[in-house]
Amino acid sequence: MSGIGLHVPEPGARPGDEPDFSHIVVQPAGSVDCPPHDADEHELRHLAFDLIRVLDDDDHARGGWNPRLDPDVLRAGLEAMLLTRAFDDRLFRLHRQGKTSFYMKSTGEEACAVAPSLALRRDDMAFPTYRVAGWLHARGYPLERMVNQIFSNAEDPLRGRQLPILYSARDYGFYSLSGNVGSRFGHAVGWAMAAAYSGRDQIALGYIGEGTTAEGDFHEALTFASVYRAPAILCVTNNQWAISSFSGIANGTAQSFAAKAIGYGLPGLRVDGNDFLAVWSVIDWAARRARAGLGATLIEFFTYRAAGHSTSDDPTRYRPASEAAHWPLGDPVERLSGHLTAIGEWDEAREETLKAELAARVAAAVAVAEKVGTLGKSKPPLREMFLGVFKEPDWRLTEQMRELGLEEHD
Repeated sequence: MSGIGLHVPEPGARPGDEPDFSHIVVQPAGSVDCPPHDADEHELRHLAFDLIRVLDDDDHARGGWNPRLDPDVLRAGLEAMLLTRAFDDRLFRLHRQGKTSFYMKSTGEEACAVAPSLALRRDDMAFPTYRVAGWLHARGYPLERMVNQIFSNAEDPLRGRQLPILYSARDYGFYSLSGNVGSRFGHAVGWAMAAAYSGRDQIALGYIGEGTTAEGDFHEALTFASVYRAPAILCVTNNQWAISSFSGIANGTAQSFAAKAIGYGLPGLRVDGNDFLAVWSVIDWAARRARAGLGATLIEFFTYRAAGHSTSDDPTRYRPASEAAHWPLGDPVERLSGHLTAIGEWDEAREETLKAELAARVAAAVAVAEKVGTLGKSKPPLREMFLGVFKEPDWRLTEQMRELGLEEHD
């Protein structure tokens, strides 16, 4: 006899089980229509349930969402994704050697950061999460600065005021990163509203993970974005796991995350997050819509977190160890490389040469930073903790500095 009971969502497989992605419907590349960017919202609602894909299983671009990018742009995207992966691998090992306190890898999600970084203008602003370092790599942010911050040494560009991977780089369109992920959408919408109020045609791009859609910040931001037609692109990175909680805890098994846009009268697009061309195309579409004064778009990057949540996480404790290898949408780096090869613009020898060059660049940056000092071997001056707090020195901070034997002019 059945009755009322509490439903607790469970993933399809746990450690020791065979990975199971049979519930995922992967539509053929090119099968989803690409409507005009100025179409009415009610004509776009099917895009919240479809899966926009451009690259097919033979690495060819198909359909109306194909952005038809120049091969040089594709190679730039591939290089930035390979650099992200090389940087991640090296810095992860350095954490294991005790040279930094914390690190987070972007493995499997590189296209979600690199494609938007290259597709948007330099004066647009990203409000990123901690797995969007590829944005900075795509824009040439100095590797030495990144490593110095990760080491928390005397040359840390943020002077010890942030966790190792919470970067801030205004000149690169990268708003100060926050560990409170839910704040990203609110900050992005507020910045976009300010830009519109000031008559500028800049747009904001915000990132959150799918788990954050269960928080109030998400819904408040969408309300403001809808009411004020904020020129913002709001991206939900659905990588299937929020730390150790799978996406069903945020209601991901009941409906797509892109579908949450419908209740706010916003377009919702669901895109293959491991398809560089598809990600580029939906970002470009949403940017043209925002600059035309038609407001925000919610985009779901359907992807997979191949690595652990962070250096403090062991994913084999909550999902099958081989699950990443069974992800049906493949690897974003391999897919873009395969596409360039398929169109005669790339080959294995060039890729191996590029990988070696990038590994050398990362090693050189690490060597420079290690001379300054690794974790505990070097740190910003103590007085830095008192600076940048108030516009004018506060008497309590002044007293604390004196207690430590520091003078204001030191």
